[in-house]
Amino acid sequence: MSSGTTKVDKAWERLFDKYNIISQVDTEGSFRISSTQINEFHEARLMAKFDQSAQLPNIFRANQLSILPVTRGDYLIGSFVTHEKINYCPSVRSKPVTDPQLETLNKENLYSEAAALFFAYNSGIIADVMGSNKINFTVNGRMGSGNFSFAIKNRLNPQVSVEVDVKNSQIEIDAGFESPEAFVICEAKNQASEEILIRQLYYPYRRWCDKITKPIIPMFLAFSNDIFHVFTYEFTDKHNYNSLTLKDYREYTFADEDVSLQDIIELWHSTTVITEPSITFPQADSFPRVLDLLSVLHEEELTRSEVTLKYEFDPRQTNYYVSACEYLGLVERFLTGGNERGYRLTSEARNVMSFPYKRKHLALMKKILERSVFNKAFDIFISSNEIPDKNAVCQVMKSTNFPIPINDTTVERRSSTVLGWVKWMLDISIAE
Repeated sequence: MSSGTTKVDKAWERLFDKYNIISQVDTEGSFRISSTQINEFHEARLMAKFDQSAQLPNIFRANQLSILPVTRGDYLIGSFVTHEKINYCPSVRSKPVTDPQLETLNKENLYSEAAALFFAYNSGIIADVMGSNKINFTVNGRMGSGNFSFAIKNRLNPQVSVEVDVKNSQIEIDAGFESPEAFVICEAKNQASEEILIRQLYYPYRRWCDKITKPIIPMFLAFSNDIFHVFTYEFTDKHNYNSLTLKDYREYTFADEDVSLQDIIELWHSTTVITEPSITFPQADSFPRVLDLLSVLHEEELTRSEVTLKYEFDPRQTNYYVSACEYLGLVERFLTGGNERGYRLTSEARNVMSFPYKRKHLALMKKILERSVFNKAFDIFISSNEIPDKNAVCQVMKSTNFPIPINDTTVERRSSTVLGWVKWMLDISIAE
């Protein structure tokens, strides 16, 4: 098995072997499995929910399979197209929102999905998206899906849909908002997810279609890097799982102080480069994802498998981004009572993540600019007024004495991290 194999991977491999699942799917088009059968090898609740397709077990991805709940205790495995890519729009300028000034809702501590959702509601974001001042928060939590059927795309044969019957499967709605004109079903994440699991909107949508007469608006809300990304959709065909269509995208922020390019230049001038840590140079191209991981760990200490689940990445990517945070001195490891590896924020990181927007981002930029390669890469930008190209970054890296040596091939791959982080710093100043 690969180094990225988890307990869930191993359990599914044993299940596929015991029930000859691949052959059953090839012959029948799908395979029905019960939670009792799954529990024989590992807890079903941990084995059947994958918010990102990258989280699917190795054997699912290798055979282009996915899984859907169809009753409270049964699942269907097949070549289903279950996820939809999310496209963030960098050209959209964030609309400022007013802090509702509530003692129990601190804008510097929106590190859980619930807190981000409550802020979106109480600050007027939801009202603005729905175009109404009469918004009521009416639905939340677990409930039955009701009974319905739908068609879903077959990944291996896109021209032929698969018919699926659902009978009172358990669903969970993060929030339901009702106005005089419409009802919004909202799925919320406290990170910039790369995909949406369509089921999280479709099953609640179908439940409420048969109960109310108002139009039902599916909404996805992602809170990341102090920005609320709000996607509103519609299902153009009630009976088609994959008919999810984006209707509107908006951004909102409560950040009340901009980070200017001059702020970053002054920070660079005042930052002293420190000795490279004895940690592998990072391979984590997206700094917003680093921020998301810090946010996840701000909420609670997590084991490696819990980080993978909450962070919505595959195990290998989790390792990359945890290592990137360790490289910056923002995350530390520990052993749990069960002798499992865990991760938590350092005291410095916990302090930084509680700062207001501008102070927090400048503190994180300082951590980046303290590292020699990033400092020199920013120096190239200052000298040329252009982001350095990959070759220039590679030359800087090759001339750096790393405690853990990296070969030329690795240097080329990891130069993308340098470029990504420098670009993030500049984008923060440009976008704001």
